Amino acid sequence: MAEKAQETTFPIAGPVNVFKGLLDELGGMFLFFVESVVLIFAGWGQFSKSVRQIYFIGVQSVSVIALIGLFAGMVMGMQLYYALSTFGADGFLGTGVALSMVRELAPVLAAIMLAGRAGSAMTAEIGVMRISEQIDALTIMDINPKRYLVAPKMAACLISFPILTAFFNLIAMWGGWLTGVKLLGANEGVYWSRVQDSLDWADIEGGFIKALVFGVLVCTICCFEGYYTHTRSGHAGPEGVSQSTTSAVVKSCVIILAADYVLTSLLW
Repeated sequence: MAEKAQETTFPIAGPVNVFKGLLDELGGMFLFFVESVVLIFAGWGQFSKSVRQIYFIGVQSVSVIALIGLFAGMVMGMQLYYALSTFGADGFLGTGVALSMVRELAPVLAAIMLAGRAGSAMTAEIGVMRISEQIDALTIMDINPKRYLVAPKMAACLISFPILTAFFNLIAMWGGWLTGVKLLGANEGVYWSRVQDSLDWADIEGGFIKALVFGVLVCTICCFEGYYTHTRSGHAGPEGVSQSTTSAVVKSCVIILAADYVLTSLLW
């Protein structure tokens, strides 16, 4: 007698399960973040590890941030000059470049670039240690893996992101001057005068607040994805690490943009 073919069914998660999974993930990330921040102050042994991470996340990202900031400022200067000159308001070029960079573009673009460069490396590093059971070995030796691996990265992100954002601002304003003044003929004195007069401390402070928040988000998401590679990716081995790394970068970029909207609504 011929056997009846069995139908393969694929369960579809309902809205309740999706919402429950989202809450579970957000709660896990929040507890992961709190524990990581507390462990930053666990002892002087963290200082040397944090310095190494600052060098990797901050110093080695300077060239990338400078390049992106230069071209972002040049494009912004060119576009604003053409738009403002239509109404005879090209004297406000410095205002447009300064405010757009300090308030929005510098924190967001710097954070996205750091998520792609440093965040992916953090996820891959911790993910490889997870699948090779090095994290389990640390636990067996009574070494807190989060204190050893995550806390120095969190401290480095809290220091590096605001500094790199400030550097991005300086390079971007110089890029706007390069195209708006040197290439298109705007008045140099008016440009720098508008830059100085249009920026208030609230604008600069808001940009640094965004940079701090983005640094926390990028570090938390990337380290969380790497730390739980074995349970979250659904795959073991190198494939799991690659999926966790991709997921970390994508989530970081999306959350950065969403957080930027929320922070902009609250700060201005």
